[in-house]
Amino acid sequence: MRLDNKEIFKTLNPNKVWVPVAIGLGIVFLMFYLDPKVNAQTLKGVFDASVGGVLLALLFILMRDAGYVYRIRKITDEKLSWVRAIYVIILWEFASAVTPSIVGGTAVAVFILHKEGIKLGKALAFVMLTAILDNLFFVIGAPIILYLAKGHIFPDTRMMELRLGTSIQYLFWISYSLYAIYTIVMSAALFYRPRVFKWILMKIFSIKWIRKWKSNANDYGNQIIEASETFKDKNYKYWLSVVGATVFIWSARYLMLNALISAYKSVDMFGHIIIFARQIIMWIVMMVSPTPGSSGTAEFFFAQFFAEFLPGYTFVTSILWRLLSYYPYLILGAIFLPKWIRQVFFKKGNRKNK
Repeated sequence: MRLDNKEIFKTLNPNKVWVPVAIGLGIVFLMFYLDPKVNAQTLKGVFDASVGGVLLALLFILMRDAGYVYRIRKITDEKLSWVRAIYVIILWEFASAVTPSIVGGTAVAVFILHKEGIKLGKALAFVMLTAILDNLFFVIGAPIILYLAKGHIFPDTRMMELRLGTSIQYLFWISYSLYAIYTIVMSAALFYRPRVFKWILMKIFSIKWIRKWKSNANDYGNQIIEASETFKDKNYKYWLSVVGATVFIWSARYLMLNALISAYKSVDMFGHIIIFARQIIMWIVMMVSPTPGSSGTAEFFFAQFFAEFLPGYTFVTSILWRLLSYYPYLILGAIFLPKWIRQVFFKKGNRKNK
């Protein structure tokens, strides 16, 4: 992976916050305009949420972020202080929020870790590991949750299927298959046979019409080999901590919506299982979204998945959900980014990282 500072800063650009905001607001406006059930009175429903439910949702958000900070410190063998880990997570979340979900903020995350003083090969290894762990949560968790939900996992979206010409189930299985294949391949490359992975990569990029990228493929193969060395001597405590943190992070992320829905409507235990399960399915579908941070896509699919739990409150809950779980990272990123740039690029002690 070659880090192009100019390209990275095109992503790490505070001005980019307006793109997902505009898309999100545009979709919300269309939903407001096109849905006859949504009106000015509906918007007042945001104040009907119980204070306890909203506070619990906020607590889950803080737990999720604390889990991210803890995990990045553990993955990097605590090379990052708590403060530096917070900066890394905020900027990483910001990069993910301003890039399409299908692209993600991987290159930016490697860049950030590298500028925090971690060698490039190790930075790539750490970012790859987080991606594999996150994907494994979905790849392993989705079949389990499909079983637990007992056939109630997919919402009834026949009208939406008529409009889109496809089904959520179809989108889910396409996304799930792509991420399962990616996770298996990258896990094998990083932990099992990195040199075989490079050999296959070189054979693929020897094909005539893609041969011009062979040099890049060779560099990437070498970086995978270097990255695999990073994890060879890790003990079981290391793996338990990072795997446990991953389960904690994603559970807290999803329980946040469970709490928010409970702020409006009483939900029994099986209902909570369905809400949790549908979030996993929705998240996998959203992973192929072409918009920054799934902006617009998330608001649209929210109504399809959770309307039955929120009669009369679907619209306001979807807005509140995004206001709490997405837009704060756009704001925090725009605030923290200039300060981080000054610290990393212009302070005397950090010039060596430039």
